[in-house]
Amino acid sequence: MATDAGLRRDGDALVFTGALDRAAAAALWPPASAQLAGAQRIVLTNVTTVDSAGLALLAELAARLRAGGTAPRFEGQPAGLADLQAAYRLTPELDFPA
Repeated sequence: MATDAGLRRDGDALVFTGALDRAAAAALWPPASAQLAGAQRIVLTNVTTVDSAGLALLAELAARLRAGGTAPRFEGQPAGLADLQAAYRLTPELDFPA
């Protein structure tokens, strides 16, 4: 499956672009996990949409950052993200409430 999604590291940020869908989640997982060390922000301002697979990617990256002692900050609110956060009862930081 082809994807228009992209990822780059910019200082302390993982910057995503395009649609974070199933194809993107599969394609972006290896580079995102490889670039995770030292990241503090996940930038979604140029993401067009997020589906459940994209949410899973973002939530797992956030969980790994939290496990390493970093409270990740999210920037941007692409289409679909708020609805999925509500459906899965996730906090704005993509974590399950205590």
